[in-house]
Amino acid sequence: MEGTDRGIWMTWYNLPEQGRDAYLQWLHGHYIPNMLQQPGYLWGAHYASETNVKMTGAPNRLGHVSDPSIPIGDRYILLFGAKDAHVFANPTPAQIRARLSDADKKMLAMRVGERSNIATEEARIYGPDAKSPPELGLAPGIQLGSFNAGAGQDEDELAAWYAQWRMPSMQKLPGCVRVRKYASVSGWAKHMILYEFTSTRARDGSFVEHEKANPKMEQWTDDVVRKLVHAPGSPNLAQRIWPAVN
Repeated sequence: MEGTDRGIWMTWYNLPEQGRDAYLQWLHGHYIPNMLQQPGYLWGAHYASETNVKMTGAPNRLGHVSDPSIPIGDRYILLFGAKDAHVFANPTPAQIRARLSDADKKMLAMRVGERSNIATEEARIYGPDAKSPPELGLAPGIQLGSFNAGAGQDEDELAAWYAQWRMPSMQKLPGCVRVRKYASVSGWAKHMILYEFTSTRARDGSFVEHEKANPKMEQWTDDVVRKLVHAPGSPNLAQRIWPAVN
């Protein structure tokens, strides 16, 4: 199955308290299963973002976009994987939504601050907790970052940092299942990084401190991260709520 799911459609959004349970029941029992009937769609996954997340490095080093036109939803993340990004262009998400029933459109209208990206995978690695053969769907816990390089950022440096340090270091990290780096086809963020863990707690136990033993690489990480401009709420640490975690 290696290489069969190189396209991804990511949607971040919030939900009001009133009607939330009905929406989730509809999404998990009706909408996602129907979407997975679309030609080329290979998997779907829905996540709830966690709060009070401990991040690596200095607490103030993450920069976020200040443009008020960028939607700020991030409490839920819906993802679909496909054989390539063109699957999500024929039909587009907007075309799919236009064809839905009025009842389904009403449910989707509950989303607050909805933001989406369609992206193509540029690289992936497997961690020590990957299954053999690897599973197509996403792991129970993820950390998803979405960002632009920012003013003055050398994108070659960003690419080198992922290729030479961050992604190779994850291949030995306990609890890591897989890491996928994406480049955008559509949407505000140009770059996305999707870390998969056996659980969000496994991530907390290894990822946050994994660079401490290598000060030189820790400094490189700090230099690169401080130049990035993240989407609202990014990076998100999130637990999978569909499919249910056994």
